[in-house]
Amino acid sequence: MITLYEAEFTTPDGQKMMRDIVRHPGAVGIVAVDGDDVVLVRQFRAPLATDILEIPAGKRDVAGEPPEVTASRELAEEVGFEASQMESLGGFHNSVGFCDEYVHLFLATGLTPVGFAPDGPEEEHMQIVRVPLNEVTAAVDDGTITDAKTVIGLRAALARLDR
Repeated sequence: MITLYEAEFTTPDGQKMMRDIVRHPGAVGIVAVDGDDVVLVRQFRAPLATDILEIPAGKRDVAGEPPEVTASRELAEEVGFEASQMESLGGFHNSVGFCDEYVHLFLATGLTPVGFAPDGPEEEHMQIVRVPLNEVTAAVDDGTITDAKTVIGLRAALARLDR
């Protein structure tokens, strides 16, 4: 899934430097809007040793799969919805100091329930949480939502939806 290695680089002035680099297949994040709510997941994150609130997301771990297809699959697996519209919200590099991960963000609307299909132990223990769109900004501002892809995705979606 990811590769960690040490790489040597030469600076413009000729100095050598070593850096740890993580190669990552990339990821998708989906802002799923259902009526006046955004559909989030609360899940345990081992590095933080706590549960956090996030948009549905997942690694791009199927070779050659377009990001919007990965996003559709993850939306069904994590929250049990299919979207009639999956619109790109752009994307971002997550941690450029050590990792090449790029996260593609999508706005999913026109949601239809398709049944919950968890894929692995993390998803089996997720909780689906609906947050009213008019409360999203406050949840980001007060620190209730701190995950980077979620903050960026929610702000981009709100701007797109003009809320």
